[in-house]
Amino acid sequence: MKPDPRGSLPPYFNIDPDAALAALGHPTTTEGFEAIARACAAGRGDLASRGLEEGAGRALRLFSTWEITRYLIPVAPAHFRRVLKQHPDLPQGRSETDGGAKWFTLDEVLRLRAHFGAEGSKAKEYLPYRPKGQPAKMVAVANFKGGVGKTSTAAHLAMSAALDGYKVLVVDLDSQGSMTSIFGGRVQDEWQTVFPLLARHYAQYQRIENQRRLDRGDAPQPLDETLTEALDVKAQDLVQTTHWPNIDLIGAQLNLYWAEFQIPVWRMQGRGWKLWDALTEVFEADGILDTYDIVLLDTPPALGYLTINGLAAADILLVPLGASFLEFDSTGRFFDMLHSTFASIEEAENMAARALGREGLAFQWDAVRAVITRYDGAQQAELAALMQAYMGDVLSPHRQGFTALIGQAGEQVRGIYEADYRDFNRETYARGRETFDATYAAMKSLLIGAWRRDELAAREAAE
Repeated sequence: MKPDPRGSLPPYFNIDPDAALAALGHPTTTEGFEAIARACAAGRGDLASRGLEEGAGRALRLFSTWEITRYLIPVAPAHFRRVLKQHPDLPQGRSETDGGAKWFTLDEVLRLRAHFGAEGSKAKEYLPYRPKGQPAKMVAVANFKGGVGKTSTAAHLAMSAALDGYKVLVVDLDSQGSMTSIFGGRVQDEWQTVFPLLARHYAQYQRIENQRRLDRGDAPQPLDETLTEALDVKAQDLVQTTHWPNIDLIGAQLNLYWAEFQIPVWRMQGRGWKLWDALTEVFEADGILDTYDIVLLDTPPALGYLTINGLAAADILLVPLGASFLEFDSTGRFFDMLHSTFASIEEAENMAARALGREGLAFQWDAVRAVITRYDGAQQAELAALMQAYMGDVLSPHRQGFTALIGQAGEQVRGIYEADYRDFNRETYARGRETFDATYAAMKSLLIGAWRRDELAAREAAE
């Protein structure tokens, strides 16, 4: 018997209208969104109770002697064990079986790294490079196209830098709060995000303006309750510790999006307020740039006011994108919008500066690099080569390869560096983390080069 030819039709043919109506359900109202939100909240609570919530009550895994001597401290395993034996006051690790491998917490690894840095060979890089007297570098990861691996890339860079010995502050500027969830942050409302820091910067500007009004004999503009309260908020008040001993977090949550509506209101009320300086000046004033080595900014997938703040504050800008025509095209538009946005700010500021005989504004970044993520060499090599030809040095020659290792690591693993290699084997783990190590190496090279340039400039200025 011949098969029914209709059986081979795509599923969008012959949909019965009455069946579609029955499946449609009732129209959704505004209250319907609340019901959906309640259901998701209940589900989140259930997932948390099962230990599946990102970052919930998490502790960072241990690190074996093999992993430490291969990836974290450049020393031979035999010499590592010999040093521990000679210095019983150093962390000795713990074995899960008699005579088994020794395992250490990252806190203990940091102590061991400090010992080798002080007592070991000066020819080896036991401690990561940061010249004395130089402030932290701020690194923004941005692209207004979603799904390019922006937050995943930022999270892995933070973890890589922490394993390398740097002290990292992660700042989540995205109201979706994915980065906050990865690091187990708890943010109740916008007052635990960067919002009060932006409000404080504006309030300080208004205080100065009010003094000028008084000096002219004009009435001051009163500060509302939000601005008055924000004047007492320090960046340190917002910093949360994470399950990584040398990664701290300023988190985000949905209410942070309110800043996108509030900032233009402040701009209308105070046209001289330089909002693009807000994060930089607040972090400088509060000593954040002395406390940390790297401040990593995860921006929203849109070029709004929060992203502008992050990009203006950044010393280094990283732009993840996939090796596809659409993502290449979208990223080109992103750079075009960056040019339009910052050029318009410079033009407006410099018109006033020229009138007053002051030095003009010129934004500058130590480095800007695009990074191809989720790369499949078998399918995307030709397109990636074309992208490299057009973008030149702006596109990092390193391709962050696609790896299934993270997915294989289990539902509770958030990144390759949090995966225990015993869940696979050493060789599989080593291959899986290679692409992320290379991504970090490319960023670290930018950091070191920028610090070195600043160090030499400061030395020259002092002579």
